[in-house]
Amino acid sequence: MFSCSVWSLCKYICTMKKRISWPTNRIIIQVLDDSTDPASKELVRRECERWSTEGVTITFEIRDNMNGYKAGAPREGMKHSYVKQCDYIAIFDADFQPDPDFLHRTVPFLIYNPKRALVQGRWEFVNGDQCMMTRLQEMSLSYHFTVEQQVGSSTFAFFGFNGTAGVWRISALNESGGWNDQTTVEDMDIAVRATLRGWKLLYIDDLKVKSELPCSFNALRSQQHRWTCCPANLFRKMAGPTIKSENVSLWKKLYMLYSFFFMRKVVAHILTFCFYCVILPAIVLFPEITVPKWAAFYLPALITLFIAIGKPRSVYLLVFWVLFENAMSMLRTKALVMGLFETGRVQEWVMTEKLGDALKTKLIGQVANEHHVRFRDRVHLLELLLGVYLLFCGCYDIIYGKNTLYLYVYLLLQSTAFFVVGFGFVGKFVPASCFLLSHR
Repeated sequence: MFSCSVWSLCKYICTMKKRISWPTNRIIIQVLDDSTDPASKELVRRECERWSTEGVTITFEIRDNMNGYKAGAPREGMKHSYVKQCDYIAIFDADFQPDPDFLHRTVPFLIYNPKRALVQGRWEFVNGDQCMMTRLQEMSLSYHFTVEQQVGSSTFAFFGFNGTAGVWRISALNESGGWNDQTTVEDMDIAVRATLRGWKLLYIDDLKVKSELPCSFNALRSQQHRWTCCPANLFRKMAGPTIKSENVSLWKKLYMLYSFFFMRKVVAHILTFCFYCVILPAIVLFPEITVPKWAAFYLPALITLFIAIGKPRSVYLLVFWVLFENAMSMLRTKALVMGLFETGRVQEWVMTEKLGDALKTKLIGQVANEHHVRFRDRVHLLELLLGVYLLFCGCYDIIYGKNTLYLYVYLLLQSTAFFVVGFGFVGKFVPASCFLLSHR
C-alpha cells in the first residue's frame, strides 16, 4: 500500500501508479490530505477520481479533525478497513518521486527477513542547484545519508526514519504502538520504539528518491527548529525506555543513547555554537585564554573534509558551508534548549514551504512568496547581535591582536554570515513560482 501525504497539492503521487512497476491487484494508493485550502482539496479529489475510473485502486482521505500534529494523518489512514488487506506500507511526501522499481528493490528485504521492520531509501534533490542555500542544504543532507544513516544501518541495524521514501512492515508498526502524536518527529519516534521491540531497520544508499529542498529561508528556519528541538525532546522521553529495554544489546543501547542522540542531537549543536561563535572570538579579548591550533583549525578542517564525502561536486563551497552552519547554530542551540527542557515552541508544527512545478501541474495559482514579506518580519535580532560581537572581535584583533592565529579573517567572514542571516538575505533569489506545502 502507498500512503502519501498531501498538504496543499499532490504534485506527483496521482501519476505514480502509471510509473510504479507492481501488480495492479496488489497495490492500494492512499492519498492523505491535511491541507486547509478547499480549492486544492477539490483538485486532488478530482484527480484521484479520474485515476479510479481508469482502474487504479486509489483512495482520497481527509480527517474530520486536525488532532495529533503530523502523526495524526497516517494514524487515521491506518484505521481504514482496506489497510487490513496489506502487509506493507510505502510512505512518500507529496514532493517525492520514486522510480518505477522502488517496490521491487525494497519489499524483498522485508519478505525474506521477518525481523526487518523498515527499508529506507536515500533522498536526492531536484532543486539542489536552485540557489546557494539549497546547495549548502544538499551538502549537509548528503553527509547525513552517506555517513550517518549508512553507518547506523550497517553496524547496529538502527537509524532515524526520515519520514518518507521508506517501506514499513505494518505488523511492526502496530506492535510498536503505531504513530505517536506526542511528538512532531513521529518518524524518528517510531523507529526508536520499533528498535526497542527488537525489530531491525535497513537503509539502502543507492536507492535514490527525488525530492525538493526548501527554497525560502523562513521555511528552512522552521524546518531546522523542528529537526533540532524535537529529537532533543525525544531523547529526553526515550532515554529511560531505551535503558530498560530487554530486546536491545548493551552496545546498541550505547550507540543509540551516546552516538545517535547525545553526540549528534545535543553535543554537536552546543559545541558548534559555543566554541566557534563565543569562545573562539573571546580569545581576542582575553589573550590569557589559549586554544591549540589542532582544536581551532586542524580538527575542524578534518571534520569539514569528511562532510565533503557526501557531495564531492560541492567541495569548493566548503568555506561557505562552514560559515552558514555556524550562523545557523544559534537557532539550533535555542531549539535544543527548548527540546531538552520542554519550553517555548517545543511542539510547534509549521508546514515547510517548497516550490512546486506550477508550469507543469497548473493546479494552484500564484501564491505570495517571501519576497513580499516586510523587512522587519525578516530580521532576526539575536543573529544580528552576535554578528556585531564577532565584528567587534575581528576589528579588535586587527588593531590590538598579538596572537598568530589570524583570527580576524575568520571573525570578519563569520560576522558577515551572521549579518546576512540576521537580515534574512538567504535564499532570496529563486525563480518566481507557486509554493507546494509539504511537511518535510
